[in-house]
Amino acid sequence: MLQVSYIRENKEEILERLAVKNFNQPELVDQIIHLDDQRKETQLNAEHLLAHSNAVSKQVGELMRNGKKEDAETLKADTAKYKTEIKGLQEELAIIEHELHQKLIVLPNLPHSSVPKGKTPEENEVILSNGALPNLPKNALPHWELASKYNLIDFELGVKITGAGFPVYKGKGAKMQRALINFFLAEAEKAGYDEMMVPLLVNEASGFGTGQLPDKEGQMYRVSLDNLYLIPTAEVPVTNLYRDVILKEEELPVRNCGYTPCFRREAGSYGAHVRGLNRLHQFDKVEIVQIVHPDKSYEVLEQMSLHVQSLLQKLGLQYRVLRLCGGDMGFTSALTYDMEVYSAAQERWLEVSSVSNFETFQSNRLKLRYKGKEGKTILPHTLNGSALALPRILASILENYQTEDGIKVPECLVPFTGFDFIG
Repeated sequence: MLQVSYIRENKEEILERLAVKNFNQPELVDQIIHLDDQRKETQLNAEHLLAHSNAVSKQVGELMRNGKKEDAETLKADTAKYKTEIKGLQEELAIIEHELHQKLIVLPNLPHSSVPKGKTPEENEVILSNGALPNLPKNALPHWELASKYNLIDFELGVKITGAGFPVYKGKGAKMQRALINFFLAEAEKAGYDEMMVPLLVNEASGFGTGQLPDKEGQMYRVSLDNLYLIPTAEVPVTNLYRDVILKEEELPVRNCGYTPCFRREAGSYGAHVRGLNRLHQFDKVEIVQIVHPDKSYEVLEQMSLHVQSLLQKLGLQYRVLRLCGGDMGFTSALTYDMEVYSAAQERWLEVSSVSNFETFQSNRLKLRYKGKEGKTILPHTLNGSALALPRILASILENYQTEDGIKVPECLVPFTGFDFIG
């Protein structure tokens, strides 16, 4: 959430940067400034009236002590009127503050100056490519056929138990999942991340804190009886560990990672491009989260991007890095890099990670601060990234490592699988 003071002082810049995200409600900026003017004026009037009422009350006491009861009673009647007026102003202030808050939470985060303009994923900027296309056998199969052929994943069984988008991993398919999770966690630990095991259900305050609510409410599974939400990513509970927390500057950076299942409704997702593991309602992911000094966040973003790239390099997968354009960025992000791997059997790129810098957008919503050296509380920057999301990684491994006799296992996973070939 943007700070009102920043909006007031940088109106033209904010409008210009919001246009990069194709934000179509620029009038909100003026409405926010106007409401903030109203808030300040109402608050000032209430404070002045309260101060006057207190002074009159003090005067009433002095008159009573001096035996001037009649004069005291006259002033006492005035204080009752003041209290009614003050109550009215406080109620008016509460309404203005609520309306101001409702408009503030609609404003997305401002994109970084390096974010390219654009409206569709096709306008994202490819900034790096790595690796060569695998040499696949003739008649190479897509992963859903390989999964069936080698009895690794049963999509129909998942439909029977729950519905489409909830696959059942079997035998070596399940072991590959567990191997990938353990490999990603082990690499995160080497990179200095502390592992957290967190709840898979969160309350509204947590969803609001990281920006999923109210923006992505329709994409989250809700447990209505308890008003809880199944997490769409470990980012939500891990970052919310620090909600309403004041850190010490020397505690920065905070580095956490966590493995969780993730749940997304993915409403409106149909067609061949979502077949098999390409898009699921439940999937596994290892997430990395950092809370850092504002001066260091873009340096840290590059480090996080390199960490994700190192995982893809160790897995031997061809990949590319994209800088997302304004129209394809998330509501909360200031700058996002997507990492995509190439599926040779499907002949298409598959997104496997997003690494984002949210600057102060999340920390302001979370009321997360750190105490600077001069004792002032400051909003830190928050970042997160997938390191990595499993479904499309597994899909790419199955497709890109297939041979005429079976599927090779990437060398880095063998210590975690206990086998080097699926056949």
